[in-house]
Amino acid sequence: MARRGETLELAVLGLLHESPMHGYELRKQVNGVLGWSRLLSYGSLYPALKKMLRAGWIAEHVAAPEPGAGGRRQRIVYELTPAGDAEFQRLMADVGPSAWEDDTFDVRFAFFSRTDMEARLRILEGRRSRLQERLERVQRQLERTQRQVDRYATELQRHGVESVEREVRWLSELINAERGDGRPTGPGAASGSQDVQHQ
Repeated sequence: MARRGETLELAVLGLLHESPMHGYELRKQVNGVLGWSRLLSYGSLYPALKKMLRAGWIAEHVAAPEPGAGGRRQRIVYELTPAGDAEFQRLMADVGPSAWEDDTFDVRFAFFSRTDMEARLRILEGRRSRLQERLERVQRQLERTQRQVDRYATELQRHGVESVEREVRWLSELINAERGDGRPTGPGAASGSQDVQHQ
């Protein structure tokens, strides 16, 4: 399983791969990548940035305040270094089980445009396989709960089954699209990962 810090590092490196950003904008963008269920505080972001600075993956410089900003103080802007680009490529090349987990998959998916098709397929197929195993387990639990006639526990588990079934269908559509012309198809195909509630 991937370290939680490694997932955050991947999100930061991937965003800085696009363009340099100051801390406020970076936090906002990272929260967009991580999803609404994992909002990132400055108390988590800045220690991660300090670690990446020490590792030489990112660099910082002070940007002058924008004209007309009054007495606003200067902002620190972070940018990717060649070493950071190499680390980003290393993290994106990992197609093993850690790339399929709930904590990692959405972030990996957000940067799929920088991953080759074979790697994308391995991650999508691995994620689908992991969810199919989870689906079988949740369905067995649902059968047991229904026998115990606990209405609310049954409804919660039914919701879990439907959520996993929905993500398995979405993954299958993506896999078929990758094998076809390499582009996701259908409404919401590019952002479906953010709409799925993982159980």
